[in-house]
Amino acid sequence: MTRIAVNGAAGRMGKTLIEAIAANPDTVLAAAVERPDSTLLGADAGELAGIGRNGVHIVASLEDVIDAFDVLIDFSSPAASADNARICAAAGRAMVVGTTGFDAAQLEQVRAATRAVPLCMSSNFSTGVNLCLRLLDIAARVLGDTVDIEISEAHHRHKVDAPSGTALSMGQVVADALGRDLKKVAVYGREGQTGARARDTIGFATVRAGDIVGDHTVLFAADGERIELTHKASSRMAFARGAVRAAAWLPGRAPAMYSMQDVLGL
Repeated sequence: MTRIAVNGAAGRMGKTLIEAIAANPDTVLAAAVERPDSTLLGADAGELAGIGRNGVHIVASLEDVIDAFDVLIDFSSPAASADNARICAAAGRAMVVGTTGFDAAQLEQVRAATRAVPLCMSSNFSTGVNLCLRLLDIAARVLGDTVDIEISEAHHRHKVDAPSGTALSMGQVVADALGRDLKKVAVYGREGQTGARARDTIGFATVRAGDIVGDHTVLFAADGERIELTHKASSRMAFARGAVRAAAWLPGRAPAMYSMQDVLGL
């Protein structure tokens, strides 16, 4: 049994992760962490997640429970995830990171942890999205420079970063397949007299509304035909199951940065 800790345990994703851990026969919730100012400190994590009491009480400090778990799953904030990567590296604990929106310094702090421990980081942990990334690589290589490529994504009103990490990952896969530098060819929204579209452009469009869990579409448009590859998530459980699968896969791996593609053998 892999012993898992969840940071941000009282949040929407945290509660779904706790449910997914309980449903996986190879994992057990060993610790649950929240912000020091949370009013839910001391609450039973299982009861809070709606699966019944499990005896794991929410605490304010990861360091207080560092000996209780094998792998930390963190879908919280860039600052918290980066700091927790440092703590896990010092203690020899593996980590699964689903947080997006890191700045360069925070991302470097996460990467530094992989010199000491195995860490799995992905913008999206759903099996379907990771299959889509593989299919996008194939599509881009086959279609080459004969198509215009546009990426659209939609998420709930509470998401704070845009475009989504998943959309950016999709764009990176396509750019890599075509030998393009995404930083140079990405266009994040259009307004006014933009002129004709350059062929090598990869466009991004973002929607934030309601309770949309996550929709992503990549459009390959040529003269006379178009191909659209779409993934729609209807529940956070799709991401939670993948993250728990990654957490169960990590123990015993060499210190390195892994992705969900590695976990799935893609």
